[in-house]
Amino acid sequence: MTRDQIFEFFRRLAEENPAPETELEYGNAFQLVVAVALSAQSTDVGVNKATRELFARVKTPQQMLDLGEEGLKEHIKTIGLFNSKAKNVIAMSRLLVDEYGGEVPGTLEDLVRLPGVGRKTANVVLNCWFGQETFAVDTHIFRVGNRTGLAKGKTPEAVEAKLEKRVPQPFRLHAHHWLILHGRYICKARTPECWRCNVADLCSFRNKVLEQPRK
Repeated sequence: MTRDQIFEFFRRLAEENPAPETELEYGNAFQLVVAVALSAQSTDVGVNKATRELFARVKTPQQMLDLGEEGLKEHIKTIGLFNSKAKNVIAMSRLLVDEYGGEVPGTLEDLVRLPGVGRKTANVVLNCWFGQETFAVDTHIFRVGNRTGLAKGKTPEAVEAKLEKRVPQPFRLHAHHWLILHGRYICKARTPECWRCNVADLCSFRNKVLEQPRK
């Protein structure tokens, strides 16, 4: 995509959805980092179902430690990889209590120190809670970036670097939300719904599906 095409790409996405937000449910920074960590290889819908009752009870790292690993597992056992995720969340809570006074840190370097928190999770927290212009590259953004020609790269880190370089103002703060939602609901993995995509003419994907398949 050219610079002008990229600007128009985001202008249209912004016009359609001016204030995009994560679909994960949370009430504070700690609940957000837990929810994002739990969402790895899981759906936001599934995570929300599991955390509603959990977050009504647990709002701080200390409360998570008081609940304990086995108690946490009971809440999240419907989520994939719940055993390892529960272990990480308890270890994360312990580190937050011991080294950060129970507060979620606001830097990438500190966030990736937390067990179960990788670069993608850290970038989501920095963007959604701390209002930083970050690009959390998940499978949806990786696909959209490569498929459209917006930001091609062989790894999530390469796509993130391209987005960091190419996404213009005033779209940088919300860019990763627009791309996630576009990949989740329009530019789907198996069959991209190009017939109802408002940026299809800007996209460099050769095998566009311009007619809705008959069921």
